[in-house]
Amino acid sequence: MPNRSLLQKVILGLVVFAGLAPLVYFVSVQTGLSVALAEEGIPEESTVTGAIDRYVQNVAFGVGEEFTFDINYGFINAGTASMSIPRLVEFNGRPSYQIITRAESNKFFSTIFKVDDRVESIMDAIGLFSWRFDKKLREGSYRSHRQYEFDQKNHTVVYKGDTIEVPPYVQDALSVLYYVRTLDLEVGKSYYVDNFTDGRQMPLEIKVHRRERVEVPAGTFDCIVVEPLVKSVGVFKHEGRLKVYLTDDRVKMPVLMKSKVLVGSITAEMTSYKLGDIEVF
Repeated sequence: MPNRSLLQKVILGLVVFAGLAPLVYFVSVQTGLSVALAEEGIPEESTVTGAIDRYVQNVAFGVGEEFTFDINYGFINAGTASMSIPRLVEFNGRPSYQIITRAESNKFFSTIFKVDDRVESIMDAIGLFSWRFDKKLREGSYRSHRQYEFDQKNHTVVYKGDTIEVPPYVQDALSVLYYVRTLDLEVGKSYYVDNFTDGRQMPLEIKVHRRERVEVPAGTFDCIVVEPLVKSVGVFKHEGRLKVYLTDDRVKMPVLMKSKVLVGSITAEMTSYKLGDIEVF
């Protein structure tokens, strides 16, 4: 029974890691906000009078993009994860990306603790902010489904019946990673993003550590190593640190993610990738 308990904790950690927020965090850590646009190197954008008239230049991702990952606990493969942008949809009269991540335990781990999670974000294709977040979790006998929409005009979100004020152009736990991929990241600098996750908004600092070349099943890549620093209670606050390796180019693919947790370490290694079509709106 103690071994089973440990494996359950490992899988839950993997799901939190791969549900991304990501996956990744970015993906499913509790995050929030604080922005200094001009000083911190946020991409060129223009704001016209009006609540949702922001434009953010995006040459990083587009429709058709798809990444797959192996999720490993130490040297043991525990499952797979994927991130994709299957299509462009219309939401509130605006073109928006449908972004989907999946995390699934493999056959061996599923006999002990089956995981099948799906997270979806609807992200505005012009202003690169979140419209809607949907998370369905199937973890052992646990089931959860949460969905909430952002009123980006009035800067509110209804969560579990409560109306909560949020900052303009707020991100969710998934869209935040895609937004960060559009930033002109510089080593030694920190960047701040507004984010709302599971009823909370807290400061998320993206710290850029260094450049490093890494090899994963999908290939060898020159990367920028970044670390999301979350001032909240979560898997990575006390039990470990999360580092994300983004390719050092315009695409900034997350090819490798590492986290030391209470017992051992977890990695997500890219196994394949397909780039999307870049569109101008």
